[in-house]
Parts: sequence; structure tokens; C-alpha cells
Amino acid sequence: MIKDEIRYQKNLPDKSIADFVECFWMVENATGIEKEVIVMPDANFDLVIAKDENEPFQIYLLGLGNLYDIRKIEAYTKMFFISFKLIAAEYLFHKSIAHLINQFELLPNNFWGFGENDLFDFNAFCSKATNEILNLLPNTIESRKQKLFELIYSSNGEMTIKDFSEKAFWESRQINRYFRKYFGISLKVYCGFLRFKVSLEQIKKGALFPELNFADQAHFSREVKKLSGVNPRELYRNHNDRFIQVSAIHNK
Repeated sequence: MIKDEIRYQKNLPDKSIADFVECFWMVENATGIEKEVIVMPDANFDLVIAKDENEPFQIYLLGLGNLYDIRKIEAYTKMFFISFKLIAAEYLFHKSIAHLINQFELLPNNFWGFGENDLFDFNAFCSKATNEILNLLPNTIESRKQKLFELIYSSNGEMTIKDFSEKAFWESRQINRYFRKYFGISLKVYCGFLRFKVSLEQIKKGALFPELNFADQAHFSREVKKLSGVNPRELYRNHNDRFIQVSAIHNK
């Protein structure tokens, strides 16, 4: 019997790596038919291992998105993701991901010791990835960077750039220079993506009004439409489960 839904699973990271990893998640299309989905900016970059019936096993680094995009998930596709917070680019991967806006970069098929067999068990994959990341954790992090990212995520991007600068003891011009060098966008733009991502949970529950730092309903609707292509009501309806990040949110 062919299943008619794409299956999702999400695991939160162990506290030991939570400063670097947002979550682990899985997408599996076991329907036997190609599925069209819409992917939206989610304020993370991802390490992905994937296999479908037509393509060989692949590992790739998926950069930040700043646009919504229509994509197709082939029949019998399985993908495991490690969704990273921004600080992981410098301190785990030791590289800029500025060139990966809306792009991906293929990695060796044994990257971090992963292989096709790791796609058989999602929980085992999460454990293996956690151990690998633990081995890569830096001994120290520059204090102002650590403070800045703590503020960004704890506030859901709702502080002003001036407040970030003052509380992290880091000049705003230097912050934006760092963001553009490593991530290809400004801090202000990134905070907009983060607020949008957080708003997806409220929209999933049917709360179609702004709960975060949006000026008013019109501003909220404009930002949602800019990053998803539709207004909050249509995003909530999620016809045919086409908005993949909304479908992956568990009902509470």
C-alpha cells in the first residue's frame, strides 16, 4: 500500500551541542510519487545526507535561504538534516558560508564518517552526529561573538542592532562586517528571517496576528508573504502540506 504523506521527524540536540545545533530532522517521501513542496528561509544552514531512487547517496552543505523556493522531493527520497546555528560556520566548519545563499555545496561521501547506511536509523544518525560534533567543539569562543549569538537566539531576533552592539560590547559596523563575511547578509536581515521562522509555530496553531516585533498586522502579513509567497491565512491552511517547514512542526 502506497502512503500518501511525506513523513517528518525532528529531534532536539543534546545540551552539550545546543549552542551550535538547532535540531536534527528527517524528511522521507515513501509515497512512490514525486511531491512538490515550498521551502522557506529558516535562519539555519544545514548538513544534509540524502538518497532517492534516481540519485546516488550524497552529502552536502545547504546554505542560508533568503527566498521561498518550489522544490520537488523525488519518490522514495530520504533526507537527514543537521540544522546549524550560525556560529557553527566559523567554529565547526572553519569557513564562510556567504557564497551559499540559496545554494548548496557537495561534500565528500564520507564526510564526518557518514555513509548511506546511516539513512536506515534516524535516531542512530543523531547520536553519531552528536559524537562527531562533540569532538569538533572549540576550546574557546571569542566572548563578544558568544554573547552576540546568545542574545540573537534568546531574543528571537527582536532586539535592535544598537542593543545587540551595546550588550555584546561590539561595534555595529564590525558586527555587520562579520555577518557579511561569514554569512553573506547583515544582522538586521538575519533577525528578520529568525522572527519569520519563530512565527511559523504560531501560524501553525492558527494565530494569524503578530506576536513578535512587527509594527502591525499589515507589516506582519507583508513579511510573511515576502518569505513564503502567501499570506498568513494561506500558510496556515498549508494546502497539500506543500509548505514543508510548517508541515514538519508538531501539533501541540
